[in-house]
Amino acid sequence: MLEHILADTAALGFAMASEPAVGALLATLAAGKPGALALEIGTGTGVGTAWLLHGLDATARLISIDNDARAQAVAARHLGQDPRLSLVTDDGGAWLEAYAGPPFDLIFADSWPGKFTHLNHALGLLAPGGLYVIDDLLPQPNWPPGHAERVPPLLGALAGHPDLHIATLLWASGVLIAARR
Repeated sequence: MLEHILADTAALGFAMASEPAVGALLATLAAGKPGALALEIGTGTGVGTAWLLHGLDATARLISIDNDARAQAVAARHLGQDPRLSLVTDDGGAWLEAYAGPPFDLIFADSWPGKFTHLNHALGLLAPGGLYVIDDLLPQPNWPPGHAERVPPLLGALAGHPDLHIATLLWASGVLIAARR
């Protein structure tokens, strides 16, 4: 299935899909959270979504949000039949502000909302023992304007957060994993 998503991603010209090393990490982290309620902010075409679903067990649920209906349609076409997945087409920041459900065991923030904006909203939705994961922290040729300037303050904010244990992995696109106390 992933190869079909990647083919459609290339045909669409979408350049921000998760790379395989990050995907394998996401699947592994998801596998360590049986029965998880997981959140992905930034579905894109569903590459990261596919990896998360690969790791999640049959009782887990994944909510994946994106404001780009065209990109998210690729994910819907290939993954939309999975009963564990709810795809939401909405602004990630607005969704984070409005969400009033249970906390998440795993959050993958793969867009500006939940990472560069609305960080405290996302972290506030993380359950004790939950994992918060972000990538795209090392310079990438596909970064949009303004991305590079936002990384150091983000890393500083997360490093100083009193409720998080963090590990920054300087491989792949640059990954940070935070566990909530």
